[in-house]
Amino acid sequence: GLITTAIDRRLVGPETIHRVVAVMSTLNRAASEAMIAVGVNACTDVTGFGLLGHLHEMAQASGLSAEVDLERVPVLEEAWELARKGVVPDGTHNNRHYLEGKVQWGGTSREEQLVLCDAQTSGGLLIACPPERGKELSGAMDQTGIDATIVGRMTPGKPGEILIRRS
Repeated sequence: GLITTAIDRRLVGPETIHRVVAVMSTLNRAASEAMIAVGVNACTDVTGFGLLGHLHEMAQASGLSAEVDLERVPVLEEAWELARKGVVPDGTHNNRHYLEGKVQWGGTSREEQLVLCDAQTSGGLLIACPPERGKELSGAMDQTGIDATIVGRMTPGKPGEILIRRS
């Protein structure tokens, strides 16, 4: 969302455009096959509600809380700079507002919060699996050329609540 807004405003160059198009046009077939092989509990694509909006819904539906390690969340570097400059789509601000009272921000900056709430066109997949399968799933994804990162965990607690922490 941040980067596509910058593209619309002609604030980024062709290298950034190429990189973001490559990310958004990556198909989910290989990821789907890896998830089936390993076994997962849930999956959603990260789109308009942003990472934290989708995570909130997933956690709430599961009756669990979630913890996210901010430093493990994969983010295109340009997104951080654009958030600092205020190049933020309205949907991202709406997502941040919706999550008030549902996220414990743990001292994160406003810019970091906006990146985590970014309303995306095609931001990848958010997958939940048992902890003992996380590394196996990440390895299966890596073998097919898909970047996969464990960004947090589901925990007992208030359903849908999210805690942002730093490693």
